[in-house]
Formats: sequence, structure tokens, C-alpha cells
Amino acid sequence: MDTESAAPPPEPLPLAGITVVAVEQAVSAPFATRQLADLGARVIKVERPDGGDFARGYDTTAHGLASHFVWANRGKESLALDLKDPRGLEVLHGLLAGADVFVQNLAQGAAARLGLDSAALCARYPRLVAVDVSGYGAEGPYAHKRAYDMLVQCETGLVSVTGTPEQPVKAGIPAADIAAAMYAFSGVLAALLRRGVTGRGGRVEVSMLDALAEWMGHPLHHTMHGGEQPVRTGLAHAVIAPYDSYATADGDRVLLSVQNDREWRRLAQQVLERPELAEDPGYATNAARTGNREKTDAVVARALGRLGADEAIGRLEAAGIACARLNSVAQLAGHPQLAARDRWREVGSPAGPLRALLPPIGLPGGAGPHMGAVPALGEHTETLLRALGMTDAQISELRREGVVA
Repeated sequence: MDTESAAPPPEPLPLAGITVVAVEQAVSAPFATRQLADLGARVIKVERPDGGDFARGYDTTAHGLASHFVWANRGKESLALDLKDPRGLEVLHGLLAGADVFVQNLAQGAAARLGLDSAALCARYPRLVAVDVSGYGAEGPYAHKRAYDMLVQCETGLVSVTGTPEQPVKAGIPAADIAAAMYAFSGVLAALLRRGVTGRGGRVEVSMLDALAEWMGHPLHHTMHGGEQPVRTGLAHAVIAPYDSYATADGDRVLLSVQNDREWRRLAQQVLERPELAEDPGYATNAARTGNREKTDAVVARALGRLGADEAIGRLEAAGIACARLNSVAQLAGHPQLAARDRWREVGSPAGPLRALLPPIGLPGGAGPHMGAVPALGEHTETLLRALGMTDAQISELRREGVVA
């Protein structure tokens, strides 16, 4: 074997050797810790013995498992532990003594009552990065309000700028949960980098309100500095035309966006086959088209309505016009770009193999993301307790008394 030409071994994942303990539920904290697991961290998920993370019960569509849970919890170890029992807390502290990161998103005040708030834990474990994920933050008049995703979408004004002129709507994904999760994820990475320099961990605090308010930056600044809130326009754009979805002859819809007047001229000539509109004063400029939006949309709709979706996309792309199909979720699952780039994998679960997308962060030259199995409730309880030095008799006693499952 020619050792000089042999490929070098893959580099370890960035978070290999990092241990995360999470007392988490629903989406915000679990989705954050799943990112850490994908990058190689060991994530120990602490769940209630009587049913576990309540997201396990949201639905049964993923071969009998809940789709939210499958999405946010692969690659973790499940420890079913009653934290209201002092013995359960003792087990948790045994894990924290050797952990690098702790994440919790319990109801406001619950972690503090258990002594698991970030301030208490960082005082006890100076190298620990302790993350509090909440709905509205630890202080202020909203601190103890319930903070489900839809409610935070409403409080931040996201719903007020989403939908049609007649009807506000919430985002079709848990945007507030995801925003908080990704700031918690990046906060952990930053805190671990700082620990590498200072030797000390520290607190990371993220609220769903703060996270989604940041994502509202454009409409927020537009309103604060311009005096008017952006209007709801459905798939259209408030200040660009044409910019919308249009029905095609085969029942699909195609979205296009004309960003400047040069593109409009190409659209008129090559797609609409109405070259006279390229210089028509009623259409030639974006200001004219937005002021004449109904007629502009009608012209585009008539042209695309005579074409199938494939032909419409082909003509638009040939003309250099930005366009997309208005896909369903099922079409996303079969998207040709995802297939061409080999973005699908299978992960294990109590219900058997499940399809899952590769995480978006690509690290060429590494071992590839750790896409471990979705755990059953308490699947790793015994292994974790044994690692803490417990005997069979001690574990059996804790099981009999409902402290673990």
C-alpha cells in the first residue's frame, strides 16, 4: 500500500469531547441541543419518567413517533429522571460535575426552584456553560407569561406583517422556537470559545421574544424610522412589481421577481411575448408597475396561464428572471436539488429507520455530522446511572420508587 498517497483520516467533529446535559422540552431547547449533537457533542436529555418530553405526544405521524420530536432530538441519550425527588437531583448534579454545557427551558421560575438556574450552576461549576432559554426573559412584566410559539409570533408583530391584506397569519413553522434555538446554539459556541481562553464557562440567556424581535429587524426599522408599518402583501412585494405567484396551465403556481427595469424588458420580450410593454410608460419603470400593479399582474398571469410550469420556468430562466415553483411540503421531500446533492440520510429510532436531512453546516474533510438515533424514553437511563457508579440494587430501588424510568 502506498502510504504517501493514502487519504488522511477525517478530522474529528468540532464538538467531540463536549458533554451537554439538557433539561428540555418542546422545540426551542431541543432544537438547539440537536445542533450541538450534530457537531459531535454528547447530549444527555433529561426527561420526566411519566411520559418524558411532552413533544413526544404531539402526533404519531413519523411511524408512530411525533414529527416534532423526531426532528429535534436525534443523536441524544435519554435519561428518565424525577428532578422533584432529591435523589433525582443528586443524579443530575453527578452528571453536571463532568459536563461542559447545561441547557434548560423549563417554565419560568422552575429551574431556580430546583437550583438549576444559570447563576446558581455557574457559581457551583465554574467551567460550565449554563443556558437559560425562556419565553420573555427572567425579568419584566411578561417574565411569567406562557410563551408558546404562536403567542410570541403575535407579541413580536410577525403575524401583523405576514398574510394577505385581509388576513394576518402566523408563520407555518415555529419561527419563535427556531429563532431562540439558533441563538442558544450560537451562544453556546461563543461561550465555549471564551472558556478556551479564560478557563471559565458562564451564563447564556436567550428569550424567544428577543430572538424573534431581532428577526423582525427590517419591518421594525422601517416602521420606527419611516413611520409606517409594511403592509401585508401575501406573496407579493410592497414596492416591487411584478413579484408574486401566478397559476400555470397545469395547475401549478410559479413565483417570479423582477428586480429592475432591464429584467422587465427581458420579461416582456422573451416570456410575455409583448415587446411593446418594454417601453410602455405604464410598465417601463418599477414605479409605474407598482402603481399599475393590477394590470401588471394581469398581463403576467395571462402569459404564464398559457404555459405549463416546466415551460414557464424554462422561459423565465432563459430570460434571466428569478423564479421558483410554489412547492408543497411533499414536493420539498422529493426536491431534485436535495437529491442531486445527496442531502438525505437515515437515522435510527424506536420505530425503525427514518429519513432525515443532513444539517446545513457543511464541514468538508471531517467525519461528517453525527446523525444518531432518536432515543426512546429512558433508553440510556441504566447506562448513565452505572457510569455514575450506581449498583444494580441502587438502580432497582430508584426504579421501584419512580425516581428513574
